[in-house]
Amino acid sequence: EWNYSMSIDVLGRVIEVITGQTLDEFLRTRLFTPLGMTDTGFSVPAHDADRLAALYGAHPGTRKAMLLAEAGKAALKVPSAFLGGGGLVSTMADYLRFTDMLRRKGELNGVRILSPRTVQYMTKNHLPGGVDLTSFGRPLFSETPYDGVGFGLLGSVTIDPVAAKLANSLGSYGWGGAASTTFWIDPVEDITCVLMTQLLPSDTHPLRSQLSQLVQQALVD
Repeated sequence: EWNYSMSIDVLGRVIEVITGQTLDEFLRTRLFTPLGMTDTGFSVPAHDADRLAALYGAHPGTRKAMLLAEAGKAALKVPSAFLGGGGLVSTMADYLRFTDMLRRKGELNGVRILSPRTVQYMTKNHLPGGVDLTSFGRPLFSETPYDGVGFGLLGSVTIDPVAAKLANSLGSYGWGGAASTTFWIDPVEDITCVLMTQLLPSDTHPLRSQLSQLVQQALVD
């Protein structure tokens, strides 16, 4: 079955062993600097501490947002280990540069990070037999159903928009975070969407599905 695991953390360590660099150095030299992602890393410098967005949690009874004052302080310290599965801190502008590179099939502003064929391969459904996550996964950490949604090397992949109850095109891909964040790319409409709401947990409000619906309804051929 498909489920969250430590696999991406293991791959991060494999990169360190092969390259002789820390994962922090590797990502900075191979991805962040070439793409101009100047505000992305595994920690926030002291001089940028006031730029760190606040994190909120939903009140158990009212679902109103409560400030989680201590939650973001870990980002102000350099971690003891750099994990491939999480821990990066970024900005909306930087993350949009990353997603735009994917939307443009591996290239941004004349800098090529991936080949078009690699992006195409990564955004295919890699679940055995071409099944969806409902058939092969566990519905953990998600406020939306997994019907009609497969999984590739860059996140979820829409394999049946009708079953998924999504307005996105066939082949759209993306993923969401615990604090109601998300990104998705629609290769047919040639658009990318990034949402950086900071609210735990992600099923407090159906923000991601509502945003997707609003964006798709606004498109005119």
